Amino acid sequence: QVQLVESGGGLVQAGGSLRLSCAASVRMFSTYVMGWFRQAPGKERDFVAAITWGGDSTYYADSVKGRFTISRDNAKRSVYLQMNSLKPEETAVYYCAANSAWANVPTGYDYWGQGTQVTVSS
Repeated sequence: QVQLVESGGGLVQAGGSLRLSCAASVRMFSTYVMGWFRQAPGKERDFVAAITWGGDSTYYADSVKGRFTISRDNAKRSVYLQMNSLKPEETAVYYCAANSAWANVPTGYDYWGQGTQVTVSS
């Protein structure tokens, strides 16, 4: 069983930055692909970014390329999402997810955190 706990959300002005963290309680953290997703009220959960087991490859949604950076520290069993130049339309609950196989869709992930709210004011 994998437990994930996100932190770092909050209120930020448009153009600002936030860094989300996700801590995993699992023995073999390095055997999991880690992803970030977001869900705005009344909308579907969307893919944001993912990182491979060793952190050597990353993948981003087109809408966040060049502004968001996903990274991981396997020794700390943590994954991070640095978000820069945030936009009001990116207000959402951001979720961390883990899976043993590579995936960039919500249905491809077996384990989810409870989410952290990110609010971007205009």
